[in-house]
Amino acid sequence: MDVIDYLIQFNLTRQEAVIYLALLSEGELNGYETAKITGISRSNTYNSLATLVEKGGSFVIEEAATKYTPVPLEEFCDNKIRKLQKLKQELIKNVPEKREEKGGYITIKGKKHILDKMKNMIGRAKERVYISASKEVLEEILEEITEGIKRDIKVVLITNHSFYLEGAIIYHVQESRQQIRLITDSENVMTGDIDDGEYSTCLYSKKKNLIDLLKESLKNEIKLIEIMKGSGTK
Repeated sequence: MDVIDYLIQFNLTRQEAVIYLALLSEGELNGYETAKITGISRSNTYNSLATLVEKGGSFVIEEAATKYTPVPLEEFCDNKIRKLQKLKQELIKNVPEKREEKGGYITIKGKKHILDKMKNMIGRAKERVYISASKEVLEEILEEITEGIKRDIKVVLITNHSFYLEGAIIYHVQESRQQIRLITDSENVMTGDIDDGEYSTCLYSKKKNLIDLLKESLKNEIKLIEIMKGSGTK
């Protein structure tokens, strides 16, 4: 993703994003100047400038000729995030509660969605988190793991030798972790492959039999690591 794509995530159209970047770069511009710099037709430029103002990306300067000045990028992003946080709370209050999960098996596809699910599982953990994953995957979810440690969550990691994190219990293995295994609070489990980009697939479940199976697998792996370490085997 480039900067334009990032701005589109903040509810701007592609043309609005291009114009917003031009304003950030040039400062105050009128419609004619904006069209000339961006190469967007004048009619589309004026329309996009008007909607950019409505969306909180620009202010209007009333002079002999109307000019536009950008809302600073950090302020623009903070305003959007603050609004979404408020909308989130309203949705939580007003959307009907989901019936209790039956504990089925859910397939999650794509690296992005898998990482999002991992972050949410860790963020909602109350007592403990067990993760077996590569250093690269752990670095993707490092913020959530660190926040968990700050909340006094027990964090146990099985990963590559080169990964260290204060506050976590870490068991190092020689080989690279090709799969991920994640258990939170002995209530949620996810396992699968995340190394195949958009084709990555993981299984998420709250089923006790799968949770128990993975817990036993992780315990056995930890025991083996401790035995190998005690014998001096690498």
